[in-house]
Amino acid sequence: MWWTYALLSAVFAALTAIFAKIGIKNVNPDLATAIRTVVILLIAWGIVLFKGSGRQAHDLTQQNWTFLLLFGCATGLSWIFYFKALQLGEVSQVAPVDKLSVAIAIILSAIFLGEPLTIKTVLGAGLIIGGTFVLIF
Repeated sequence: MWWTYALLSAVFAALTAIFAKIGIKNVNPDLATAIRTVVILLIAWGIVLFKGSGRQAHDLTQQNWTFLLLFGCATGLSWIFYFKALQLGEVSQVAPVDKLSVAIAIILSAIFLGEPLTIKTVLGAGLIIGGTFVLIF
């Protein structure tokens, strides 16, 4: 079932690249990120309130809070740079280079989380890295 959600994530990520490219024309990337964040904030809290899962917030540990805040910072910075890249480049180049994050995540998950590097993951990451360089140069 995880792959269904991952596929939906990929479809919506692809749509964000198209919507962002059209929406950020002559717009400051910081402003675009702020507007996008407000929309996400409203949707996310709407879902939390609808499901009643907000009561679980008091169960979060200090580690949960620390890494969720770091996650938010990384996401915000990622989108600021992504919007700027989209303003300067083509979606067909920027979006695939952005997906280099997949290969970086594989490497970092092995280093920091101890996840195994199988032949399949190494080969997949290598192909992503190779494809990224093809698109850049």
